[in-house]
Amino acid sequence: MNPSNILVWKVRGLNSTSRQDAVRVLVDSFRADIVCLQETKMSSFSQRNLLSIFGSDFGGFVDLPAVGASGGILVGWRQRIGQPSNFRVDTFSVSVQLCPTEQQAWWLTCVYGPQGDDNKIAFLQELRDIRTSCSDPWVIMGDFNLIYKEEDKSNSNLNRAMMGRFRRLIDDLALKEVPLHGRKFTWSNGQDYPALVRLAG
Repeated sequence: MNPSNILVWKVRGLNSTSRQDAVRVLVDSFRADIVCLQETKMSSFSQRNLLSIFGSDFGGFVDLPAVGASGGILVGWRQRIGQPSNFRVDTFSVSVQLCPTEQQAWWLTCVYGPQGDDNKIAFLQELRDIRTSCSDPWVIMGDFNLIYKEEDKSNSNLNRAMMGRFRRLIDDLALKEVPLHGRKFTWSNGQDYPALVRLAG
């Protein structure tokens, strides 16, 4: 299990050739073995789309279709990794069980967390359910749309009750955060007063 070979990106739509090409350039430049994309905004993918996004040496994919023009998750992997032995698609996530040759099987879950508080509570329960059914080592990544500490927010508008729920989930499932290197936030809208987002993994 090598998370350093996994590319995670909130793409904000894959329905243009230029965006698909941009993903392909990044996949090739980082030599990513596994690609996890959130907010695809696509309800289905053609073989041509997949070749444009991943390239011919990717062996398969699993997706959570977008609802209308929002949401959507796409996970793809290179052929050399082999075919997953299992997968599951839930309301806010896609999970894949990978079994490298002569190595221990492990699970990867890519999430795109919801906005509303009611849906956030359902999302946290979904993660508990996934962990219950996936007993192998587990990597979970993506855009949670949740924080568990104040410094992860760029302003003082904090939902402390939801932060507490997320912190309890992290503790209960014994999750360890993969630290970011080089910058505090992973995305900025580039304005004078930018909206900053930290994607916890």
